Amino acid sequence: MASRSLKLDSQEALPERATFANADEQFLRFYLEPDTAALLPVTQLLEILKLPVGQIVPLPHMPSWVMGVCNWRGEILWTIDLAELVGLTPCDRQQTSDISTYTAVVLQVNQQVNLSNNPSASTAESQTIGLVIEQIDDIEWCNPDTIQPPPFAAVSPPFATFVRGYQLNGDSEMTAILSVKAIAAAVSCQLSVIS
Repeated sequence: MASRSLKLDSQEALPERATFANADEQFLRFYLEPDTAALLPVTQLLEILKLPVGQIVPLPHMPSWVMGVCNWRGEILWTIDLAELVGLTPCDRQQTSDISTYTAVVLQVNQQVNLSNNPSASTAESQTIGLVIEQIDDIEWCNPDTIQPPPFAAVSPPFATFVRGYQLNGDSEMTAILSVKAIAAAVSCQLSVIS
């Protein structure tokens, strides 16, 4: 893999990190399917956790990508199957054996909410969601100026909706950079229907 990764275990990594940290952003590299990698900006990630299957309480009358809710640090955490949300194979159908835990990325999303018809009367609202994924890979650095626009003809329309752009790795591998805003909008739209 030709991408740069965060190295925290050696002192010689510090000068290299200082060289590109000013222009680059950190992204979490993970897999939605065994052969489908994606990136999310680490600035909105709160935690990566192993979530026991039995702790997720399913809810009736929800889309299939809403796995349910669970207790996370005393708060209700909506648990979302990210692969299914973006139009890929649901995580429970990717597993070849019985699983006892899921890997989840806890994401903090800040949104503007209008309190009335007056656009100036809005407030910032924070939402925390748990995105269940196939597996975590690494932290990568990516220069925002090198992010390519999504090639909509090369991906399915549901997936393209959630793609902010693509990073081209040295070996011509394209890795999707997902849009946190698009994920939050899809989840918020569904949650506002039941509120």
